[in-house]
Amino acid sequence: QVQLVESGGGWVQAGGSLRLACAASGPTFSSYAMGWFRQAPGKEREFVAAITWTGGSTYYAHSVKGRFTISRDNAKNTVYLQMNSLKPEDTAVYYCATRRFPGPVVTTKYDYWGQGTQVTVSS
Repeated sequence: QVQLVESGGGWVQAGGSLRLACAASGPTFSSYAMGWFRQAPGKEREFVAAITWTGGSTYYAHSVKGRFTISRDNAKNTVYLQMNSLKPEDTAVYYCATRRFPGPVVTTKYDYWGQGTQVTVSS
């Protein structure tokens, strides 16, 4: 069973930065892509960013492009989300997830999910 553990969430003032990490583990972990998602109170979970393991191709939601950067460390099976210029509307629980097989990555249809980490941005 694949396990994903997020870390790095917290509270920050608008304009600040946070770096999230997602460590993947499991006896036979393999992945086509890893993604970050978020869910604010009363809203649906939405795609934030994704990266493919092999080629390192990256994808971003329009709302975070230019402010957030996704990266990976294949040796550590870890994906990061560097979040800069944070806004109050970025406040949400952030989840990482893995997609096992090739296919669309700008979607919420991933195979395994972490428990989430809270990010709160105050104005």
